[in-house]
Amino acid sequence: MDKAKLNNMAVAGLILGIVSIVFAFIPHWICYLLGLVAGIVGIVISVKGRKSKDKKSMATAGLVLSIIGTVLLGIMFVCAICVLAGVGVAAANSGIDWSELSNEISSAASGFIKF
Repeated sequence: MDKAKLNNMAVAGLILGIVSIVFAFIPHWICYLLGLVAGIVGIVISVKGRKSKDKKSMATAGLVLSIIGTVLLGIMFVCAICVLAGVGVAAANSGIDWSELSNEISSAASGFIKF
């Protein structure tokens, strides 16, 4: 690869590493997914960018940030799954008759929605 392309890869890896860390702190599942993709792509591009002699330190910083962002997002995914599982278990053990609640919601909504 030529020198300019390797320098661009170093810069792109740094940017993707920063993006993955920023997306780790935005509480939405789409941001988590995009951040995870950005982190993984940032790792790959930073490894290739480390072959550059001029911007090797920038590529290394991008690699470190991408790894940190990917780990943070992995932890966020695990936490989100645990929270959803806990909510599901709590709802199942709450003793609420869900069919009765569904009927009440339907009857309440029928007063607002007329066909």
